[in-house]
Amino acid sequence: MTTAAEGALLTQVGPGTPMGDLMRRYWIPAALSSELERDGAPVRLKLLGEKLIALRDSAGRVGVMDHRCPHRCASLFLGRNEEGGIRCVYHGWKFDVTGACMEMPSVPPHQDFRAKVRAKAYQAVERCGIVWVHMGAGAGAPPLPALDALDIPEEELGVSFIQRDCNWLQALEGDIDTSHFGFLHMGHVDPERMPEDEPLRHTITSRAPEYQFIDSAWGTQYAAYRPADQGGTYWRFGTFMFPFWTQQPSSPFSGNANARAWVPLDDEHTMFVFLWWKRGVSAMTEPQPRHKDGTPVGGTTRGNALLPNTTDWLGRFRMAANSSNDWGLDRTAQQAGKIYSGINGIHLQDQAITESMEPIVEHSFEHLAPSDHMIARTRRRLLMAARALGEKGIPPPGAEDSGVYRGARSGFFVSNEVSDWQEIYARQLAMAARPGGIAQANAD
Repeated sequence: MTTAAEGALLTQVGPGTPMGDLMRRYWIPAALSSELERDGAPVRLKLLGEKLIALRDSAGRVGVMDHRCPHRCASLFLGRNEEGGIRCVYHGWKFDVTGACMEMPSVPPHQDFRAKVRAKAYQAVERCGIVWVHMGAGAGAPPLPALDALDIPEEELGVSFIQRDCNWLQALEGDIDTSHFGFLHMGHVDPERMPEDEPLRHTITSRAPEYQFIDSAWGTQYAAYRPADQGGTYWRFGTFMFPFWTQQPSSPFSGNANARAWVPLDDEHTMFVFLWWKRGVSAMTEPQPRHKDGTPVGGTTRGNALLPNTTDWLGRFRMAANSSNDWGLDRTAQQAGKIYSGINGIHLQDQAITESMEPIVEHSFEHLAPSDHMIARTRRRLLMAARALGEKGIPPPGAEDSGVYRGARSGFFVSNEVSDWQEIYARQLAMAARPGGIAQANAD
C-alpha cells in the first residue's frame, strides 16, 4: 500500500519538493511551436506549479521565463514583445529570452544597473514542433531523451496536447494498467462477434491476463500475456520511462514508435503530450475496430473535441467533454450494452476515470491487486529515485544518459516462441520498424 506520506512525495511537484526536484532534471515538452508567433503575444504556461510565459522574439528564438518582472513583479504577460525582447509595460524594463535585462529606461543613465538584474528564465529549445524547457538550476542541461518518437521526421510526426484535470501520477498510471482495457474500453464486446484476425479478440476473450515485470534502465516494463489461437501467446508490452513518459500497447509492436508524456502543470492539472509515427502501424493510423459483420465497435470513435484556448493559466487544450457535463456519459448506450462505460472514445473514457478519482488520489484508500503490480513497482521506482537524488545527489535514470530510452517500445503481438519473455521482447524489438528505417540492432 502507498502511504499518505509516500503519496504526497509522489504527487507534489512544486519548487523544493522531492518529485519537483527530480522533474527539473529533465527536458519538459511545454508548448507547440505553432503557439508562439514571432514578436507575437506571450503565452501563459504553468509547469511544475510555476507561472511562466513563453514567447518568440524578433529573431525567432523562443524563451520561457517567470511571468513576474524582477523590478516590481508586474506580470510580463501584459508586456510588449518587440525588437528582440519582452518589455514590461509598468516601467519599460526590457528582457531578452535568456532573461538578460536589455533596457532600464525609467532609471537615469548614470544609475542604470541592468547588468545586475535578470528575469528568471529557463533554457528552451525546439524539436519536432515542440518547445522543450529545462527547469533545472545552472547552465548545464542533458540531451533531449533518445526516444524513437523524436527520430521521426517532422512531416511524419503526429503531435497532440490535451489537458487533464487531475494529478500527473494517476493520469500516467492509466497508461501502465493494461487490465482495464477489457472492461472500460471493451467490456461490452462479445469476442464471438470479432473477426479471427482481430488482435483485440484476445483481450476480451481473456480479460484477466498474467504478467511479467522488470525494473529497466529507463524505468519499468511489463508484459501481459494470454493464450492465443493454435497454441500461441498474445503479448502486450508497456513501459514507464522517467520522469513522466509512457508507451502503451494500443498498437502492433512492429510499427509502434510513440511516446506519451504526462506533464505536471501543477499538483492538480496535467498536460498529456502524445507523439506518434504517421507512417507506423498504430491506433492513430489503423481503421476503427469492427465486428465480423462490418459494424464499428461501439465506444471507440476517434477525435477529441477541444474548447477554444484562452489566455488563462490553465486555458490551453481543454476537452469539451469534462466533469461539468459528465464527460458526455450516455446512460442509454451504457444500459443497452452499446458502450460499456457510456462514454464514447478511448481517450475520453480514460480522461473521465482518472479525473473522477478527485484531483489527487487518496492513496491510503486504495486496495491494489496483483494486476496492479506495474503501478506499485513504478511508484516504488519513483520514490527510490527521488530519495536517492535528495539524500545522495544521485541523478535519476535518463537525466544524464539519455540513451537509456533506446531499448524501450510498446505494443502487442502473437508469438509461438517458448522462451524467456525478455528474449521474446528483444527479438521483436530487433525486427521492429523504426523511423528512418534504422533497425534496433544498428541503433546503438
